[in-house]
Amino acid sequence: MDFHLGLDPAPLAEKIKMRDKILLSGSCFTEHMGAKLRAHKFRILENPHGILFNPVSIASSIQDYIENKVYAESDLIEEQELWSSWNFHSRFSHADKITAIQLMNDSVSSANIFLKNADWLFLTLGSAFVYQLPDQRIVANCHKSPAVQFQKRLLTAEEILASFEEMLYRLRIFNPALRIIFTISPVRHVRDGLIDNNRSKAVLIQAVHHIVNKFERLFYFPAYELVIDDLRDYRFYAEDMVHPNYQATEYVWQKFADSCIAPDARELMKEINKLNAAKLHLPIHPGSVSHRKFMIKSLEQAYQLSAKYPFLDFTEEIGYFSNEGN
Repeated sequence: MDFHLGLDPAPLAEKIKMRDKILLSGSCFTEHMGAKLRAHKFRILENPHGILFNPVSIASSIQDYIENKVYAESDLIEEQELWSSWNFHSRFSHADKITAIQLMNDSVSSANIFLKNADWLFLTLGSAFVYQLPDQRIVANCHKSPAVQFQKRLLTAEEILASFEEMLYRLRIFNPALRIIFTISPVRHVRDGLIDNNRSKAVLIQAVHHIVNKFERLFYFPAYELVIDDLRDYRFYAEDMVHPNYQATEYVWQKFADSCIAPDARELMKEINKLNAAKLHLPIHPGSVSHRKFMIKSLEQAYQLSAKYPFLDFTEEIGYFSNEGN
């Protein structure tokens, strides 16, 4: 008797290659995937606006990169002795106004250059709930401002479609070869309540599937379904019962690699994993002959990979094993 309904995502017709450039944007789950890709030497740019949850703000941020938008002092607000933007995560906030603007504009400029030559755009939508100012602007981050300043409401699928359709039209002109992977974050937004969290995810799922089916070179990866329906157990969540834990994110990553990454890239990832594991190795006797041999062998492996794949940077690994081996 089978007590588990497994989910094997359909393989992408076009898979991610080791040389591909990937821009990731969206919720905190984006950063889990970004960390995995970075650890395996993929060329990525992650959340240039910082963590974003709602689809309107995500689409707006991509349009900023297309336009290479320049933010000015008039775009900032002051809250709790920090200068911030409604469009950026608080990690761009700063006590100095000029520094805050510089951080934002530098990030947008870098994203403009990266996106122009990117092969993939990975978008993770977190919530369909938005917070609006009196002038109807949707904010990406409230920066702990008083709640009375905002109206909270649930986006409609039509509003999400409209924001993404405009973004996609401009992307096709800006970078015609770009391929896009959409996914829904499996993180529960319990502050909305479980019922409203499910309403929110349902709207996101409806909108994303509609747009993926409507346009070419758009794909859906079921991270949400893998955690909610495949794993389907609170033991795969952290203590807050909201965020997927290490086992869950590792499971999603393996499914992503199997369905979205090219076979030759996955083979190379195995070799990179060996070096990553060697770096994490904690020897019982650091000065022993056996440990020195282990470090020399790892150094040789790093040199071999660097020679075989000159487009990858193994400087950090070579430096680590050289210093530890001496």
